[in-house]
Amino acid sequence: MTPTRRAAAGDFLAAAGWTGADIRLLAADASFRSYHRVTVGTRRAVLMDAPPDQEKPEAFRQVAEILAALELSPPRVLAADLEQGFLLLEDLGDRTFTRALAEGADESALYQLATDTLIVLHRRWDPSLGAGLSAFDARSLPLEAELLLDWMLPALTGRDVDALMRERFREAWEAVLPPAFALPPTLVLRDYHVDNLMVLPDRPGVTACGLLDFQDAILGSPAYDLVSLLQDARRDVPAEIERAMFERYCVAFAGEIDPQTLKAAYWVLGAQRTVRILGVFVRLDRRDGKPGYLRHVPRLWRLLDRALERPELAPLNDWFARYLPGELRRVPDRGAAA
Repeated sequence: MTPTRRAAAGDFLAAAGWTGADIRLLAADASFRSYHRVTVGTRRAVLMDAPPDQEKPEAFRQVAEILAALELSPPRVLAADLEQGFLLLEDLGDRTFTRALAEGADESALYQLATDTLIVLHRRWDPSLGAGLSAFDARSLPLEAELLLDWMLPALTGRDVDALMRERFREAWEAVLPPAFALPPTLVLRDYHVDNLMVLPDRPGVTACGLLDFQDAILGSPAYDLVSLLQDARRDVPAEIERAMFERYCVAFAGEIDPQTLKAAYWVLGAQRTVRILGVFVRLDRRDGKPGYLRHVPRLWRLLDRALERPELAPLNDWFARYLPGELRRVPDRGAAA
């Protein structure tokens, strides 16, 4: 936080009744957002610094209100200055699922809680709550995937993607994407994984799962957040947990959602998400000077190789076999910005 930004934050906090608050960096992420713990005496809250020219503080507040209406556990918004991009949030503590797992918490129990939270979210979802939210469509999903063409492929080959290669990439996605739209849309939080889930042991049921980082929420397939959770870009999820949690979700919606339709959407959206993140992680290195994300690239290639074995992804597998075969699927060299 720059001195100018810190001064503005101090003014915002004073107006919210937190005069003289101590402000300490809590976390920063792959975006332009940062989070700071603020304390005044025994009171504690979290300041989100989300510059509005680069981030979406209004979207965070909107989705937080939706999740609260569904009786889930987002942080409450205590105060907001959307023009400057400041939100003062309820402090949900420090124990993310990631930290709990590192401390030896029951892995199956945490993934069960996360899966049950998704089940409740999707069970309670009312389409009227989604007014104003954008939706995945047949154009946006391939366009996101093209980050691989814009960043990863040139980093690996030293060449820009030609028009024919790009056109065939789009055609492959057009062929495989129909399952992504086969189920009624619901709220998709998009970054639903253990780094963004909080352990709240004093709350009952699924409210024990705190929810963070949902300002990019959109309307889309119920399979998407299952993919985010169980095909995690930053953590190896044991195969037995992935199978058990997918089955748990299917059982919860037995007679309402066809398991084969859900499974097809799961694999197609898993491939799309993985391909997008491969591009994002190279962009973070090359453009933003954040090379640390490259350590996850081998996991992402493994996830993609597994997905490409699925028959419903054959057209996409053909594209990769031709333009980005297995011997090229590696960690690119670090960029000059790193």
